[in-house]
Amino acid sequence: MSLPPGFLDELRSRLSLTDVVGRKVMWDTRKSNQGKGDMWAPCPFHHEKTASFHVDDRKGFYYCFGCHAKGDAISFVRETENVDFMEAVRILAGEAGMPMPERDPRAQEKADRRTQLIEIMEMAVQHFRLSLKTGAGAAARDYLAGRGLEEAAQERFEIGFAADAWQGLWDHLKNKGVEDQLILDAGLAKPSQKGGRPYDTFRNRIMFPIRDPRGRCIAFGGRAMDPNDNAKYLNSPETELFDKSRTLYHHGPAREAAGKGQPLIVAEGYMDVIALAKAGFGASVAPLGTAVTEHQLQMLWRIADEPIMALDGDTAGLRAAYRVIDLALPLLEAGKSLRFVLMPEGQDPDDLLRSKGASAVQKQLDEAMPMVQLLWQRETEGRDFDSPERKAALDKALREKIKLIRDPSIKAHYGQAVKDLRWQLFSPRRSVGQGQPRTGKWQPIPTARASTKSSLLVAAGEDARTHVREAVILASLLCCPQLCDEFEDALEGMECTDPDHNRLRDLILRFAPDGADVLHERIEATMGFEALERLLSQPHVAIIPAVRRRGDTEAARMTVAEELAKLKAEAGWSAEVSEASEEIAGIADEAMTWRLGQAAETRNRAQRSQQEDKAEYEVGDNGARISRDERDAFEALLERINYSKSGH
Repeated sequence: MSLPPGFLDELRSRLSLTDVVGRKVMWDTRKSNQGKGDMWAPCPFHHEKTASFHVDDRKGFYYCFGCHAKGDAISFVRETENVDFMEAVRILAGEAGMPMPERDPRAQEKADRRTQLIEIMEMAVQHFRLSLKTGAGAAARDYLAGRGLEEAAQERFEIGFAADAWQGLWDHLKNKGVEDQLILDAGLAKPSQKGGRPYDTFRNRIMFPIRDPRGRCIAFGGRAMDPNDNAKYLNSPETELFDKSRTLYHHGPAREAAGKGQPLIVAEGYMDVIALAKAGFGASVAPLGTAVTEHQLQMLWRIADEPIMALDGDTAGLRAAYRVIDLALPLLEAGKSLRFVLMPEGQDPDDLLRSKGASAVQKQLDEAMPMVQLLWQRETEGRDFDSPERKAALDKALREKIKLIRDPSIKAHYGQAVKDLRWQLFSPRRSVGQGQPRTGKWQPIPTARASTKSSLLVAAGEDARTHVREAVILASLLCCPQLCDEFEDALEGMECTDPDHNRLRDLILRFAPDGADVLHERIEATMGFEALERLLSQPHVAIIPAVRRRGDTEAARMTVAEELAKLKAEAGWSAEVSEASEEIAGIADEAMTWRLGQAAETRNRAQRSQQEDKAEYEVGDNGARISRDERDAFEALLERINYSKSGH
């Protein structure tokens, strides 16, 4: 329908935006200036404690500095009442005392038809309510009483009963003079496939009216009284009034309760919602027998920024949660997300309320997990990550999910959150049985045996050299934190000899993606300013290219790669020596002598490395490098063994 020129301008001129908005908000009298039409309030579109929602009455526009909602009186009514443009105009025109323009005959006929259908639905509500109070409804009343729904609750939620009769409602409506086609179009009856009279859609069921946000009955949900019925719950078929993918049960009352600060809870069924509302959780809704749809998700976000998905504690509930994640990821916006509560195993919210009360439900809500945590759980639950291939598969799966997020800022934060969770799972410093995530069974493999440090064949200066290499690596990455991703796996496996180096390495891995400034701030806040100064002022650190020429990424990359390679080679050599030393501690047999002889030949074939520092190293066939001191110690030990074998 098109409106005549000037109609909307006249409508806006007759209305005060302050009056329209004032029905939904509480003005902040300290910030507002009513005389100038400059009004402030907490935003009705997202939860906040401060007044960031501004109404300029003279210009006729509103704007929220928190969620950036903006518009005029028509858009405000559309958003808060969940109606289309023409319905918002009709509501405002009625308030302004302006008659709506005449519609064309076809449009008027359609509007009249919807009005008739809504009237018929209200007749059905009253019929079902009366049926519950008759003798035929005795079993239904007993069932409701057993579920804790006393008469007051039945009245509040307008619960009724459809008798076990083929034409009970049909005959009632026909006696009221309702046309056959209107009953069929309202979804209250179905035509007979055998040429007989139409029959009721709902029979022998407890009935729950489903209302739109404006309180109009648009459909019904029915719970079967017969346990052998094929459908435990049955909704009205889709009609001119009812689209189940765009409807939430208990929408209107939940929106009002959420506006007063209650958390928005999304349960799985009518009984859960009713039980939650009775227990004081008034901002509770449920989808209608289907998985949450995109449109329903947008409706939820209009009510609250972070709806809580309260799902049954079973496999089906978990699957439902995972489906919601896949739906929500591409739709996430700053401040708009979901949190998840999985009820105790085998229970739904109604069960938990009846067994342990509202405090138990509140505890669950307080511990609701963010969506990223459930995403991580889905990809790791019950799986082993004991090989590089399995870890790579996990990384790939998580990357694919994060790619679905359209908002760049949210995508970056998800990436960092996943990285933190991955660090917790794969950190080589976690002791077995401590700090283990409940998902995944990966246990770290030490980079070198613990006995290496006490080996007779390890030179006294090894720890000092390792300490220097660690310092050079950490300093290079502090100067060029953008390189951290390239060396992440090696850094995670680097077992530092110095506890301060361990802490620095952990902070680098955690905060390097945020840039050098943030990284340095985090280190100073955690370890003190002197930690950085102490590291970077060491003589062997101060001379490395990455420190002398800040920003020289290539030099830093080469330095880190070379020092990590040297650490790996030294660890390999030390492990070999340690194993040999352990075997020498027993009886040195012929096999041991042969092994040491082979090692000696390897040593003699080693070539001097041109890239080593002042200490001279030799390289064996196995890639390990040994210093002259280590070589001399090795030869001395070999001579002692040979001497012992000769009978001395």
